[in-house]
Amino acid sequence: MAEKQLFNRAVAFTDIHHGKKNNDREHNLDCDAFVDWVIEEGKAYEADACIFTGDWHDNRHSIHVSTLNHSLANMEKLANAFKHFYFIPGNHDLYYRQKREISSVTIGRNLDNITIINDFLHQGGVTFCPWLVGDEWKEIPKYAKKSKYMFGHFELPHFMMNAQVEMPDHGGLNHSHFAGCEWAFSGHFHARQIKENVCYIGNAFPHNFSDAWDDDRGMMLLTWGEDPAFKAWPDAPTYRTTTLTELLNNPQKVVKPKASIRITADIEVAFEEAQFIREVLMKHYQARKMEVAPGNKQEDQEFNGEVKFQSVDQIVIQGLESVESQTIDKKMLIQIYQSLA
Repeated sequence: MAEKQLFNRAVAFTDIHHGKKNNDREHNLDCDAFVDWVIEEGKAYEADACIFTGDWHDNRHSIHVSTLNHSLANMEKLANAFKHFYFIPGNHDLYYRQKREISSVTIGRNLDNITIINDFLHQGGVTFCPWLVGDEWKEIPKYAKKSKYMFGHFELPHFMMNAQVEMPDHGGLNHSHFAGCEWAFSGHFHARQIKENVCYIGNAFPHNFSDAWDDDRGMMLLTWGEDPAFKAWPDAPTYRTTTLTELLNNPQKVVKPKASIRITADIEVAFEEAQFIREVLMKHYQARKMEVAPGNKQEDQEFNGEVKFQSVDQIVIQGLESVESQTIDKKMLIQIYQSLA
């Protein structure tokens, strides 16, 4: 007997990061508004499932009380709005990066209609994958062969990381391991990008200047058996980098409501004049933030050397190995760090 499909229509989003920017109230209110938009669009789409693919919270070590209130309220709204709400914790939601035993999203474990993915779950032609630890990535090809769709919070080489540099290949999981399924969808890297049948959905909305000029963020709409479609949140905050000349020539292109703008002063202008321009444009266009910085000629210089990428673990261990002390055991420091990872 053929396996019954898990859903007819689903909406999916990822990487909302409640509590980002030191529990900034403005960001948490953006999260509230975004979730309300997802619910409105999901109901209009007649979705019978909502899927979140990781990083509900931003800080893995602590959650401010105000952030907790926004977080739980939004979780409740989504669980009540959809027949099924599948929730994959991301690495930011886990206390330990290499273990899943402690998670900040367990606050929602008793809500109706929510399924928090703490282990591999295969249902109705769909596999939901947890944040992979150890050698669990070796299980991916097995699940891909029996799945139409796969969802997870994967860290795959040759995709662009949030700092707009390509993830290096350290061996292990890569996009070719998903060859057996029709589509694999992931959170984690914030830019929307596709290689063959692997798709990074893109974060819920722009979060900082790494997202500058890229407003194509929001949600995914998936009808069973059809290619995914994407819809950008029209009220999302935006980030812009520009020169003063470009800004003055075409302010409508650069300045939007909720915009944060970083301006390079490529023409000579007095401080008072720059501040006047800033105040007028912010008030007229209802921008959030504008910074005027002096031009930097060094930005035009090219770097021709070889760039070597290191993982966070490599950087930390290298730093510990460089410690010079007669009382501190470097090997013990490294062992302590590795036990916490």
